[in-house]
Amino acid sequence: MNQIGIPRLAIIGGGPAGLMAAEAACAAGMAVDLYDAKGSVGRKFLLAGKGGLNLTHAEPRARFVERYGERQGEIGHWLDAFDADALRAWARGLGVETFTGSSGRVFPTNLKAAPLLRSWLRRLRESGVTFHMHHRWLGWQAHDALHFATPQGERAVPVDAVILALGGASWPQLGSDGAWMAPLQASGVDTAPLQPANCGFELAWSEHLSSRFAGAPLKPVVAHWVDRHGVAHSRQGEFVLSEYGIEGSLVYAIGAELREQITERGEAILRLDLVPGHAPSKLAERLAAPRGKHSIGDWLRRRAGLDAAKCALVFELTDKATLADPVALAAQLKALPLHLRAPRPVAEAISTAGGVRLEALDDNLMLRDRPGVFCAGEMLDWEAPTGGYLLTACFASGLVAGRGAARWLGS
Repeated sequence: MNQIGIPRLAIIGGGPAGLMAAEAACAAGMAVDLYDAKGSVGRKFLLAGKGGLNLTHAEPRARFVERYGERQGEIGHWLDAFDADALRAWARGLGVETFTGSSGRVFPTNLKAAPLLRSWLRRLRESGVTFHMHHRWLGWQAHDALHFATPQGERAVPVDAVILALGGASWPQLGSDGAWMAPLQASGVDTAPLQPANCGFELAWSEHLSSRFAGAPLKPVVAHWVDRHGVAHSRQGEFVLSEYGIEGSLVYAIGAELREQITERGEAILRLDLVPGHAPSKLAERLAAPRGKHSIGDWLRRRAGLDAAKCALVFELTDKATLADPVALAAQLKALPLHLRAPRPVAEAISTAGGVRLEALDDNLMLRDRPGVFCAGEMLDWEAPTGGYLLTACFASGLVAGRGAARWLGS
């Protein structure tokens, strides 16, 4: 406790989860110290705002929760405390209005992260939160004191409780490098290996395709796949060809299943419908018309509506016999097979799967085997696609942990 007997809560990590935990605990009357390894907080949050800060999503609650897959039950509990509507109201309280885009994604009206973060940090400081920068957490010392590395040397900090909000392992240059896994594992905390989420996947492209079409969008397409339980799925969307393979929103939306298939089988197979809305028989009829002097590529553009990137992908993955057979070619355009070999490294991913298993935590996000230690945010073992779902759950988990820590300290 501090000098006037108020319990002292440490929060390690200055991302959305840590900052929200600080706000919740401070509102409950706790003295809060927030530590971060970098010289400023919210670095990944600011990066997320570079292309327009997607705060949350406006779709109905039932569909929203489904985005969290196998963890929707647990995360639904967090969202009971702080859902998409609450997040928009919270931003409004900081002077930032939001709007819903055509896709249902919710953004600040100015699209920027920096004004929201500045207002938030100002309010936190005015509320009494104390910030300690350049403090890299190393684990625990005697009597559960927090062990930090600082520019002035190592430091032990006694606290009454701690909330760990240390992020995943993506974008490590911004501070979330996953180094916290070692001290937690050494303390017996149950963790799952960190893996890339919302990432690209690798294919063996030719030099021609990778050099000439990297960055080209493929839209619209429908992806078809069979999951690990033998159930067929399909999803329409768009993605981008890259030097190493594919990336983009459609890939991210189904990336968890693809990653697990690669882990189990060594590859994952996507079949792409490049011409949604065209029946194979009608498409074959159009392709069977006399081609005259037109090249196959020009014929595909004229008769099937393919753009240059889709044509290049067809030539990359289709043999000459199939290109010469209108029926076989139509079937190929409706189910072009992509053999995915590996996800990209976790450092390149937008987010991370794995981390502290939710089974190791109680409903307040306190470690069952380490009372007084709470965890929040991306360091927990859950994942979600892009679209505002990641940020919403990070905010919500921070609120749950902050309130939980305050209740525990006040009990």
